[in-house]
Amino acid sequence: MPGPKKLVIVESPTKVKSIAQYLGDGFEVQASVGHIRDLIEPKNLPAELKTGSLGKFSVDVEKGFAPYYVVSDAKKKTVAELKKALAGASELYLATDEDREGEAIAWHLLEVLKPKVPVHRMVFHEITREAIEKARDNTRQIDGALVDAQETRRILDRLYGYEVSPVLWRKIGPGLSAGRVQSAATRLVVERERERLAFTAAGYWDLTAQFSPELEQLSKSEGFESRLARVNGERIASGRDFDENGALKSKATPLDEAGATALAAALAAPGVDITVASVDSKPYTRRPAAPFTTSTLQQEASRKLRFSARQTMSVAQSLYENGYITYMRTDSPSLSQQALNAARSQAKSLYGADTVPDKPRLYAGKGKNAQEAHEAIRPAGETFRTPTQLSSTLRGNDFKLYDLIWKRTVASQMADAKGVTASVTIAAGPTVVEGMTKPALAEFTASGTVITFRGFLHAYEEGQDEDRNGLAEPAEAKLPPLKEGQLLRAISVDAAGHETSPPPRYTEASLVKTLDELGIGRPSTYASIISTIIDRGYVSPRGQALVPSWIAFSVVRLLEDYFGDLVNYDFTATLENDLDRIAGGEEDRVDWLNGFYFGNEGHRGLRNVIDNLGDIDARTVNSVVIASDITLRIGKYGPYLEVREKGAEEDAVPRRVNIPADLAPDELTESKARELIDAPVVVDRVIGVNPETGKNVVAKDGRFGPYVTEIDPEPEASAEGAAPAAEAAPVVVGDGPAKKAPARKAAAKKSAAPKPRTASLFKSMDLATIDIETALRLLDLPRVVGDDPESGEPITAQNGKFGPYLKKGVDTRSITSEDLIFEIDLPGALELFAQPKYGARRASSALKEFEADPESGKPIRIKDGRFGAYVTDGVTNATIPKGETVDEVDFERAVQLLADKRAKGPAAPRKTAAKKAPAKKPLAKKPAAKKPAAKKPAAKKPAAEKVPVTKAAGATADSTGAAAPAARKAPAKKAPVAKAAPTT
Repeated sequence: MPGPKKLVIVESPTKVKSIAQYLGDGFEVQASVGHIRDLIEPKNLPAELKTGSLGKFSVDVEKGFAPYYVVSDAKKKTVAELKKALAGASELYLATDEDREGEAIAWHLLEVLKPKVPVHRMVFHEITREAIEKARDNTRQIDGALVDAQETRRILDRLYGYEVSPVLWRKIGPGLSAGRVQSAATRLVVERERERLAFTAAGYWDLTAQFSPELEQLSKSEGFESRLARVNGERIASGRDFDENGALKSKATPLDEAGATALAAALAAPGVDITVASVDSKPYTRRPAAPFTTSTLQQEASRKLRFSARQTMSVAQSLYENGYITYMRTDSPSLSQQALNAARSQAKSLYGADTVPDKPRLYAGKGKNAQEAHEAIRPAGETFRTPTQLSSTLRGNDFKLYDLIWKRTVASQMADAKGVTASVTIAAGPTVVEGMTKPALAEFTASGTVITFRGFLHAYEEGQDEDRNGLAEPAEAKLPPLKEGQLLRAISVDAAGHETSPPPRYTEASLVKTLDELGIGRPSTYASIISTIIDRGYVSPRGQALVPSWIAFSVVRLLEDYFGDLVNYDFTATLENDLDRIAGGEEDRVDWLNGFYFGNEGHRGLRNVIDNLGDIDARTVNSVVIASDITLRIGKYGPYLEVREKGAEEDAVPRRVNIPADLAPDELTESKARELIDAPVVVDRVIGVNPETGKNVVAKDGRFGPYVTEIDPEPEASAEGAAPAAEAAPVVVGDGPAKKAPARKAAAKKSAAPKPRTASLFKSMDLATIDIETALRLLDLPRVVGDDPESGEPITAQNGKFGPYLKKGVDTRSITSEDLIFEIDLPGALELFAQPKYGARRASSALKEFEADPESGKPIRIKDGRFGAYVTDGVTNATIPKGETVDEVDFERAVQLLADKRAKGPAAPRKTAAKKAPAKKPLAKKPAAKKPAAKKPAAKKPAAEKVPVTKAAGATADSTGAAAPAARKAPAKKAPVAKAAPTT
């Protein structure tokens, strides 16, 4: 009979199989699926703890910032399984990741499982047989300093978010959030948009010429391109010579259109002397980039593969857990000796011995925290597998990212690329130019780089971010052989106008780079930070660019004005350094949190800031002045322009003008604002009269889009003036008793009045051009296509919440376009109903399918739902966050989304309580008939008071608390009923 096994706990289910086969039969490997416990939500605290200092944050700020952790409902099953496995184990190996997060997970496992067997901390940075066996034989204890650093970060984020976010809710809008890194990242994006909004373009002209060393047209050679640099010794201005306000900031001379055109014509004229004034050659050397860190991998994957930061980390996690690359969260670009040998050996065999330098290349990173200075991200193993070798194993994004990592790693150990850069100055003239007082001598420059030894370029070339005025890396271009004094021929001379460009918007790659350079946050968190600011609606991707919303402008303004320290880049970076010091054992966790929250000599403290905010003018925070008479307001339903009309009274209500939803903030210049203000006001347009009802058919633009509706025509003015009123008089006027009956009848008519018919326009229709015929067809929907010959039931075509469809009784079929509602005939409809209802859907109902979820044991699928794509295991549904595509979600991400959804717990008790209030509506209609119902809320109150104080009381208190306000409101709304109640 086999003896007890050693239990190994890893984070991810994907690692289980690989690690188990490397460790052998004496070990049992199970996964915790990330964290097993976290800070409890304050609302879920036991009732007896909600009143103390713990009640606000689930962190007792008055008692050493002690956190209150809880195992979520979603993780109770996992914990039970781990305890069961531990009961029969001889030893426990905690093999979570080596970073702070992984160390904290290991500590929480230790705290919850309370093992009575020897415990070992097992760490590795790649999942290969050699690495796992080495980690098994070289275990250590849990690093308390790393745990302290992670716990401090978690508590810091809770304090920051729970203190600052409510201010945003009150002054800007619900659902907003603040965070030490997300707020700084949002501020960066907003500041860049402010720069673009304030930017003034400057116009300038330049000349481009094509020259040829052939004085006669002997071949089809297009010559080489050269740009104008100087005229009569004065440098000609280019884009980099203008500042953000469009003003010239150097002594360069700008060319205007007339001057540039005249100069081009004069230089292109026959007989102008064109000679090579100088030729200069310099050696060209380019070094390879360092191996990937987390930050540089996210940047390069964004540039080359168009991956989001979240997608990059998700794919990298999958590659790591399946043993293809080393750990993907690292700040270090260094390589181990075995990796150096592997890279050099592979470069030598693939590209030749001359492409490998005599000594290995060593790279140094920031080294802010030696304990977390893992090896760079590289292919796993002592010998790297080439992309070609894995082409049949890896697919899609996995293959693309592995290929990128492999190339970068191998190239990092290869020789410099070498070549020669030739620079040529060409003199044209002097020649007479119209509008110039003296003959013009123009100097053009051209350069070309010839790579003579490709070195690392055989394997890889690093991408670059957009730089509007920066000098790009010289492209490989060849100039013809030229010598000083040589005559040239002008093939063409062209003048071209240009405008300076504003600072480029951040992309995910450039934002990650800036955050990393400023020391804000840690690269391992950037993916989640960018996802958060997208999900919150602070920024939205447009292609690769990140565009801030006007809500983000309000949030950043409030934070800058009232929480300046917290969004200061240097202060935020200092927080990261302090966390590094805690991780290194150089700083005490409690002392540091005391200083951050209550203040110290260098920082006034978050608590003091909150207590001394003073009055915050929400209107000012949510306003942006566009011009003296135009103000942008960020309102409850979105941004709009507020305009004060000329000559209007001081207290006159300003005019409001809507802003197009797709208008980016930097596009709302004063001229654009005035264009929107001066645009014709969209008013209701009477299309015609419905001949059947006599009602006007009106086209309107509503909150949910354009639509048509019917309204009663305006009564015509009568020559007799009072006659219409006299006709209506009997309805209103009468003797005493008669007055009451019409009043009741009027109320009844008001509640039962038929709603006017309305119909939304199809997407292919235009509000300005829709005619009466089309409008009537829309209003007459649903359209009867015909009767089913078998059942006799009518088949109708109509538009619905989820698109156009056909209906026959209770059976429905989707149709492909709105236009088919009017076009489909009976045979076409019958053909659709003859097909299985979900036949087409079943073939594609799951956008993606994965193996069974480790928690529920049921297969995971990604489906397309009413509110977008979502992950489901048939029990739990988790919406894929905004900004993340289906392609980005792999098995690990799907498991995490489901785990996060389960961790939030069911919200049913709150919803049930919220639904009780509407039950009082019938009381308003028939108070006498519903008097007994009024007793129900009263009956609940004693029950709420007698709830015993237990851990379950939190949920009970929540539901009771939701119902109680409704019960209190009832008497206020229905005072007459309340008075009558005692008589029953």
